[in-house]
Amino acid sequence: MENNQEKIKKLLDNLASLSEEAETIEFKENNFNKDGIGKRISALANSANLLNKKKAYLVFGIEDKTHNIVGTIFKPRSEKIGNELLESWLNQMITPKTNFQIYELDIEGKNVVIFEIAPAIIQPVKFQNFAYIRIASATKELINFPEKERKIWQNIDKKSFGKGIAKEGLSVSKILELLDYAKFFSLTKQEIPSETKKFVDKMMEYGFVNKNFEDDFDITNLGAILFAKDLKQFPTIKGRTIRVVIYKGNSRIEIVKNQERSFSYAVAFENLIDFINDKLPSNEEISRSFRKEIKMYPEKAIREFVANSLIHQDFSVSGHGPLIEIFENRIEITNAGQPLIDTERFIDHAPISRNEDIASFMRQIGFCEELGSGIDRALTEISIFQLPAPKFEVGDNFTRIILYAYKKLNDMTIEDKVRACYQHSVLKWIEGKRMTNETLRERFGIEKQNYSIASRIISETIKAKKIKESEKSKEYVPYWV
Repeated sequence: MENNQEKIKKLLDNLASLSEEAETIEFKENNFNKDGIGKRISALANSANLLNKKKAYLVFGIEDKTHNIVGTIFKPRSEKIGNELLESWLNQMITPKTNFQIYELDIEGKNVVIFEIAPAIIQPVKFQNFAYIRIASATKELINFPEKERKIWQNIDKKSFGKGIAKEGLSVSKILELLDYAKFFSLTKQEIPSETKKFVDKMMEYGFVNKNFEDDFDITNLGAILFAKDLKQFPTIKGRTIRVVIYKGNSRIEIVKNQERSFSYAVAFENLIDFINDKLPSNEEISRSFRKEIKMYPEKAIREFVANSLIHQDFSVSGHGPLIEIFENRIEITNAGQPLIDTERFIDHAPISRNEDIASFMRQIGFCEELGSGIDRALTEISIFQLPAPKFEVGDNFTRIILYAYKKLNDMTIEDKVRACYQHSVLKWIEGKRMTNETLRERFGIEKQNYSIASRIISETIKAKKIKESEKSKEYVPYWV
C-alpha cells in the first residue's frame, strides 16, 4: 500500500466499519508493550496464513467494542528498546523476517497507528523463538493447537505464484480497465453481465480477483498473467512477456524478426499460435487436381509445447518469459526453471504442474492438455509427419524443447535415431503394446526389405540403455519398465 494519508484513511474506515474483531484484526487503545506487539505480529501473520488473508492488522487508537476513534499516545517510530528503535528490534526478534508496515495518521487531532502484517509464507512466524496464533480475540502459543499449525504448513506447501497479488487496492472500474473482461467471458463461454459489479464477481469465482472491502479489490497474479491487457502494467509479471525470434539460417547471427508480446497468455494464445504457424516453413504437396501447402511441423505439437512453456515456467526464477526461436531447421522453445520430473519421463509420467491454477484454466478453455497426455499426442503427430524426435534440454535455470524439421534417415545422427527409438517405445508402452522392428520401421518410413536398418537402431538404443527387451523376444520396452 502506498504510504499516503488518503489510502490509509480509507483502510482505517474499512477496518473500523467491521462489526467485530476478527482473527486477523485486533484493535487496541493504549495497552501496548514491546513483547505484546511482537507476539501479536506473530499471531496475526500466522492467522492470516491460516485464513488465506492477504494482510492482517493491529490497530492502536480504536476502542475495541465500539470501534470509535479515541486516539493513542503510542508513537512506534520514536519508541526505543534500550538504544534501538522498536521497529528495528521487532525485525530482529521475529523469524523468519516478516513484512510489516507501520502507518501513523491524525484523525481530527487523534493519533492512530496501524501495523499492516503480511501472512506467514515460508514457515510459521515466531517471536523470540515461539510461534503464536489468534484464537477468537486471544493470542495463544501455536504449539498448543497442532491442527492449526498443520494447516498453516499445508497452506505454505500449496502457496502458488498464481495466488499472489499483482495489483492491490483497485476499484471495479480500474479492474475492468486493466483486465480484458470481454475475452474472459468469451473464453469461458459466458454471457457478459448487464451489471458492472457482476463482471468482478465472476472473475472472483476463478481466483482472478480478490475482494478486500466494498469497491476495494486486488488482481491476483493468476488474473494478470491470463487476462491483463498489458503485462507490463503489473510489476510481478512484467518480465514474463512472450518473445518470438526468427533467424535467417540455422544460427543466431542474423535476426529476421524479434517480436515481444506483452499481451497476457489467455488473451494472446490463439494469435500467438497463428503467428508462429504463419512463420514456419511449408512443404508443397501436389496431386492430380490441386496443389496445397503442408506445414513442416504439426500444429498440435506447436500448441502443446508452447502451452507447456507458458504453464510450467518457474516464476521464482528471474529473467525473461517464454522464448520461441524459429530457425530454418528447428524450433527452440525455452522457459525459465527446471522441470519437476525427469525429461525422459515427460511422455508417460503422471501430471505434475508447477502452476496448477494456470494449467487448470488453460485446460478448461481447451488450450492444452495435461502433461503426460498432451505430450504423447504431440509426439504421435511428430511421428506421423516422420520428423526427428524432439529433444528436451535442461540447464541451470531453464527448460528447452527443440523441434526439428524433416531430415532423411541417412542425415540423422545416431543420437537422433536413439532418441526417436526411445520415444517410440514409450508411446507403444502407453498404448499397452510393445515396440518391434516392424513398428519402428513404420515410425521411420523404412521399407520392409531394409529391416536390418531398424535392427541397428534398436541395438544402438539398447546400448545407450534407453530400452530393453521385454519378456517376449524381439519386443522392446523403455528401460524403466
